[in-house]
Amino acid sequence: MAASGTPRGGPPLTESEAEELLRGICFKTGPPRTVGAELEWLVHDLRDPRLPVRPPRLAAALDTVRSLPLVSSLTFEPGGQLELSSRPAGSLMECLDSLAADLRVVREALGPLGLTLNGYGVDPWHAPRGRVLHEPRYDAMEIALDRTGPAGRAMMCDSASVQVCLDAGLDEPGPLGYHRRWRLAHVLGAVLVAVFANSPVHGGRRTGWRSTRQALWTNLDPRRALAPPPDGKPRDEWTAHVLDTPVLCVRADEGPWAVPEGLTFREWLRTGHPRPAGLDDLNYHVTTLFPPVRPRGHLELRMIDAQPGPDGWMVPVAVTTAVFEDPEAAETVHRAVEPLAERAGPGPAPRNPLWLAAARDGLTDPGLHTAARAVFSAALAALPRIGASEEVRRSVAAFQERYVIPGGCPADELQVVTS
Repeated sequence: MAASGTPRGGPPLTESEAEELLRGICFKTGPPRTVGAELEWLVHDLRDPRLPVRPPRLAAALDTVRSLPLVSSLTFEPGGQLELSSRPAGSLMECLDSLAADLRVVREALGPLGLTLNGYGVDPWHAPRGRVLHEPRYDAMEIALDRTGPAGRAMMCDSASVQVCLDAGLDEPGPLGYHRRWRLAHVLGAVLVAVFANSPVHGGRRTGWRSTRQALWTNLDPRRALAPPPDGKPRDEWTAHVLDTPVLCVRADEGPWAVPEGLTFREWLRTGHPRPAGLDDLNYHVTTLFPPVRPRGHLELRMIDAQPGPDGWMVPVAVTTAVFEDPEAAETVHRAVEPLAERAGPGPAPRNPLWLAAARDGLTDPGLHTAARAVFSAALAALPRIGASEEVRRSVAAFQERYVIPGGCPADELQVVTS
């Protein structure tokens, strides 16, 4: 705090002000125009990924890549995972080309250091990797998430993903309307979990899940990683969810941050304790919520495991963008996944039966397999219409032939030698 009783972010907020702000910023509506992606990577020894990369060596590598001239934003996760986040791009190909160019630069810088980037949903060899970043945010996060078990530390230090960011959509009915896109994301998301599952092994042992990463999110926290209950209007759902989720921490200018237990943001606003909450506190609180789809003005789809190979990440970005941005594909996919909504039941993702089946069974689940085939067919038809290159279309088609048609996923091919 700047002074006793003063919020870090300006004047104290009232509950009604916070509700109004959340409703106004969670879905910024308009014609969908931009796409973005965030790629997380595990940093491994180039010659033998079974060898642990010690913190001093990893820290030196991170210092090297921080100085690279990149278009994307480069950050690091608590376990030393490297993340590249694209700028909002005006087209799918602009997004893919920009990220691919930056990835080449990063890989070229890491190679002489004997390190490489690997795409797995969780680290197959090392668990736990241990925290490399020791900052107040992650110190507080570790304390809070430890209260519900080990999943929090594993998520922070051992996991990696492909996140796709899309505009919220139009403020009107139809396949490009934000209401439809919000609902679609929470059903299609289970299909994306199943199709791109790539984390059956964690710390040298098979876990029984095709997407162990998704299983970690399921066990993370009683509320923090859940979607809002799907029983109302999206703006109202999200606003209530934000305010009724416990705060992760109360930030301070000096010393460790407080980690209250069970204090919801709504209660913080009403009581003003341990200090009044301001706008910056509300904005920060939203960044500590980890639902599978997070509205930040745009939609962040956060459920996809990191993918194998240097360019495997392009397939989920291309498929997801195609079936959201092309109206014909969006309508086709909406109809294809609608039967899955009944299986989800009234419970929120990712803890409902549909999402659990996706993470555990992948496309061996008949309903998810049927939906995935329809999704890929629609995406392949739409990719030329949204300007995807022939190379991207070939990659999506190859993935379809290798995994989707026979009912598999990358997890089914992962063989890890541990000794």
